[in-house]
Amino acid sequence: MEQYLTRLPFWEMLTKGEQELVRGGASLLRYKKGAFVHSGGSECVGVLLLLEGEIRTFLLSDEGREVTLFRLYPGGLCVLSATCVIDQITFEVQMTAQHDVKALAIPAGITAALKERNIRVRCFLYELAIQRFSDVMWSMQQILFKGLDRRLADFLLAEQERTGSGAIRMTHEQIARHISSAREAVARMLKRFSEDGMVELQRGAVILRDMDALKKLS
Repeated sequence: MEQYLTRLPFWEMLTKGEQELVRGGASLLRYKKGAFVHSGGSECVGVLLLLEGEIRTFLLSDEGREVTLFRLYPGGLCVLSATCVIDQITFEVQMTAQHDVKALAIPAGITAALKERNIRVRCFLYELAIQRFSDVMWSMQQILFKGLDRRLADFLLAEQERTGSGAIRMTHEQIARHISSAREAVARMLKRFSEDGMVELQRGAVILRDMDALKKLS
């Protein structure tokens, strides 16, 4: 557990007593691919430090439409799973495991205690909340002001940069969820990209063929 606790960005900000408090309450959580990590109506899990896998955070409308806000990768810390601790976070989000997930959880009660006792931790948590809100605003801006072709090109290029591979191993449905669009619309746009020579479509994957054309489009 100690090797994971020292990865917390605010670990060195804690006093010896506060570190002991965290040691006594922290736990490792595991989620299978597709499982809910956090839901607006579920129990507050506290602050999560992602150790393995990937978590997608999204809004869910009454009609069942999903709007992806951001994704969390290993080393990322999430405070939106601790909305019961930070009163200023008033919107409900859903979080699911995109791959099998292993995460370090600091329970809500301990997080609340640290926030009240330690001004440096409190500032850190609020700064992180502001950063996540900035991610949310960026996602909303993409949806409201960019066409599907540009959003799709942006996403493919971002995935290539993140993974270092020109093979984006996702289904049309998965890509559609990430860019908050319909699968049919994404399939049509990818077909157009393929006809223009920008990508090659394979089963369960999109191969980037013309990076310059994608960058020009985005």
